[in-house]
Amino acid sequence: MTEREPFRVEIKVRHYELDTLGHLNHAVYHSYGEVARIEAMELAGGGKLREENVSPVLLESHIVFRREIRGGETVYATCEAKFGTGKTFRMTNNILKADGTLSAEITSTLGLMDLERRKLVEDPRGRFECAGVDLSVLGAE
Repeated sequence: MTEREPFRVEIKVRHYELDTLGHLNHAVYHSYGEVARIEAMELAGGGKLREENVSPVLLESHIVFRREIRGGETVYATCEAKFGTGKTFRMTNNILKADGTLSAEITSTLGLMDLERRKLVEDPRGRFECAGVDLSVLGAE
């Protein structure tokens, strides 16, 4: 059995995203992770959640930097979801250089917020499934 490749999006590093040392600014790594999360959710059909008046919300984010990225490089941001029990779930983003070198690992905790009540809903995986979201795009088992 072969392992499935995670969702990934290609991003070209723009020069205005660099810091004074000439490498990608720390905050931009988080932005790249967000790009991957949003694009994966869109591809999976996550927009259907809005019809139920719920939306993913980022609760926590942690990053580990491994290798620098410089202007003009092309990188790939991956996205995978892991569901457990409770009101939250995890998403992992890896930022990879074009040659596959791991540049950064981002782990995030998310929930699904009821947009009217402004509270997290129970069983986010179940809500995704009921809305017809394709969780395989997000790497969920």
